[in-house]
Amino acid sequence: MTLKHLTPMLETNDLIKTIKFYTEKLGFSCNGLYPNQEDPCWAMLNKDKVEIMFSLRNYHSTIEKPIMTGSLYLYPDNVDEVWEELKDKVIVDYPIENFGYGMREFAIRDCNGYLIQFGQEID
Repeated sequence: MTLKHLTPMLETNDLIKTIKFYTEKLGFSCNGLYPNQEDPCWAMLNKDKVEIMFSLRNYHSTIEKPIMTGSLYLYPDNVDEVWEELKDKVIVDYPIENFGYGMREFAIRDCNGYLIQFGQEID
């Protein structure tokens, strides 16, 4: 078996709000909507080499609200630049700092409460 790509697909209660957060705050583009632009239930968002899909809650779901126990970990080419760009526009989970495991990173929460970490290796 050969795996060629991974694209997370996350649930949201408000797809329009999610698209707006990722496009306006994080600079993503929305490159796909289903079934239409007026009333979408699914969206494909991307920025550079990163893709994330979002969908409205599956009506078969027994989970109360969208959740993810992990995080989305993004590797920008300059984490300090991204920190300066985002720190006053988003909910910061923890500020930028150097960690003993060799990463300089910070984390934010998106409009759904999902954790997004930005990290860069320390020389």
